[in-house]
Amino acid sequence: MGQATGSPDRRTTAVRTPAARGRRAGRVAVATAVAALPLGAVLTVGSAAPLAPPLGACAGPGCPATWPPPNNGDFTGRDANINVFTGGDYTVNGRAAEAEGKIVTLGNLTVDKSGGGAYNMGVVGVGSRVVPPNGSDFVTTGGNVDVKTGNRILIGGSDAHGQAFGNLRHAGSVTGPVSIDPTGQSIRDPNAAAPYQTVLTRIEEVSDCVGRAAATGTVDVSSSQATFTGDGAALRQVFNVTRNLASPTGGQIGLVFANIPAGATVVVNMLGDSPVINTYTGTGLAGDQTTGMRSKLLYNFPTATSARILGSAQFQGTVLAGNPGGTTTIAQPGVDGRVYLAGNLIHTGTGGYEIHSYPFDGDLPECTVTPSPSPTSSSPSPSPTSPSPTSPSPTSPPPTSPTSPSPTSPAPTSPTASASTSSAHPAPTSHHPTGHPSSHHPGGGGELPSTGAGNAAVVLGLAGVGLLGLGGLAVLAARRRGRHG
Repeated sequence: MGQATGSPDRRTTAVRTPAARGRRAGRVAVATAVAALPLGAVLTVGSAAPLAPPLGACAGPGCPATWPPPNNGDFTGRDANINVFTGGDYTVNGRAAEAEGKIVTLGNLTVDKSGGGAYNMGVVGVGSRVVPPNGSDFVTTGGNVDVKTGNRILIGGSDAHGQAFGNLRHAGSVTGPVSIDPTGQSIRDPNAAAPYQTVLTRIEEVSDCVGRAAATGTVDVSSSQATFTGDGAALRQVFNVTRNLASPTGGQIGLVFANIPAGATVVVNMLGDSPVINTYTGTGLAGDQTTGMRSKLLYNFPTATSARILGSAQFQGTVLAGNPGGTTTIAQPGVDGRVYLAGNLIHTGTGGYEIHSYPFDGDLPECTVTPSPSPTSSSPSPSPTSPSPTSPSPTSPPPTSPTSPSPTSPAPTSPTASASTSSAHPAPTSHHPTGHPSSHHPGGGGELPSTGAGNAAVVLGLAGVGLLGLGGLAVLAARRRGRHG
């Protein structure tokens, strides 16, 4: 086992400089400018496209033809794309145990588990067992790596056939024990985060755009279950949710999807400032409804400052959060899917909670910006004796569109896949509806109460508003299971 050395790193300072914070503030200002575009341009949610590498689907010659359920067998493939990305800080506390696949955090990585113990990264004891390519950067940080007393990070692993090894590439210092399987290395690189700035921009833009998509289906939340009823036709099903997916007392509920066409991408937009999902739905096993939907199922938190995913499940699907100032807390025994956050991540829980590497290959909405025509471009200037022109004044406000019905209109009560044939309700174009905020308890799982048509990205006219937005876009020989204590 390779041991990361800390002495050279301790002489360096964190890279979260005022200039870096200024760039983040600039991204927030850009997002605000996009929200105001109707005054001078038309923002439309148009065609669909998959997420571009290094996000989304599996990349590389080692991608498996089929993805197994979480297991502790031999490696089933290699994936060069990112599985966990945070634009802010990545914090591990509680009893969280593992995160699988390629991991990038532009901020600091801190491991401070209750009672100490190991946190496995890149390779885990139980997961898809699809790992990054050997010799690649398994973990990249744009800030410091701080492993508190009694804790340790383990990077790499093995199966019955050999090693999976990769690097820790860090811009800041490393303090505390980091064990890296040979021949992976700890590499100090002040520019470690630089290749991923466009990835951050892309996550912000995609989350914002997806959050603006009109609903194609309805959501009915009862005291025990949330039923998502699709329109039975569209190959992109969108559900806009303006309340928590939890019981009235904040407890766990089931998640059921009905009238969803086979192979459709399913988007659940969690709209509001502090949304909560608290569920027992998801096993990762064949026959489970959400297992079959996993690679095309997305939960999007476009504006949340505090989002929480709690419960007692193997939560299926990808998590996307677009607010660079937000924090997403994950406290599920397992998350089987990508985690792409513009802001911070807290991985926590009361047991050996894990994030597993599974791809997202759904088609998401794209947003295009079309500049409005100049009011004077199509007519000559009037002569002094001519009557006043009849075209609107350049300063006249654009006409307002009628208000759409609420996206949370009740759906038919039957949860079966063949039950609902009602027409879909369009969603509001704004993604700042009134929600039901909950208090922030970044604790464990479901036992904690909560209160509360194109094939490539097309972005037109963005240069005119200062946006770049082109996001460069089952037994081990030395079993790791249990090493996290």
